[in-house]
Amino acid sequence: MKLISISFLSKLLILQYLSIQCLSDDFDFFYFVQQWPGAYCDTKHSCCYPKTGKPIADFSIHGLWPNYKDGSWPSNCDPDSTFDKSQISDLIKNMEKHWPSLSCPSSNGFRFWSHEWEKHGTCAESELDQHEYFETALKLKEKVNLLQILKNAGIEPNDEFYSIDNISEAIKEATGFTPGIECNRDSARNSQIYQVYMCVDTSGSNLIECPLLPKSRCGDQIQFPKF
Repeated sequence: MKLISISFLSKLLILQYLSIQCLSDDFDFFYFVQQWPGAYCDTKHSCCYPKTGKPIADFSIHGLWPNYKDGSWPSNCDPDSTFDKSQISDLIKNMEKHWPSLSCPSSNGFRFWSHEWEKHGTCAESELDQHEYFETALKLKEKVNLLQILKNAGIEPNDEFYSIDNISEAIKEATGFTPGIECNRDSARNSQIYQVYMCVDTSGSNLIECPLLPKSRCGDQIQFPKF
């Protein structure tokens, strides 16, 4: 009986150590991810507009995700740190505009934001508290105005096809950094611009060159669908 108790205590101590170790590991950079709603909605999953109505035709925030340089990432780092909308009450109107949820069923965004905070934001608490996390993403959205950048390069959301190299180069020329571009495929199997990844330092303030870019799964020519 005594041996069993010691064994159980040892396992408990090991689990506590691993838990603390996980929480104390610093991440290396953020992925700041914006998505094009026209591509999100033009898939077999379709989409549902939020309760506030159809979002504006602009790239919207998907998330601000801590990552490691080896390609892995931390997630759900603090189960005790739950999403609290009262902490971001001054940001909600801006978030409804720039960080809407397009998943079904239609929602007010709280479920989406809660997921982003609890899965990703809690892993950045050493740098950003809950309010700072969402505010930082909104500021990055303002800094990286993808739609305007692409329009300035003659690349419009008009269902036309554009060279992925031209899209990437336009973003790099405007921001100074190479983006990661992720595509989806519509029902006709057309490759479409879906998400754009920019890398940000751990303070959330400065764009940096990506240590690692996500796999694009894009063709050479990709569609920029209307929304």
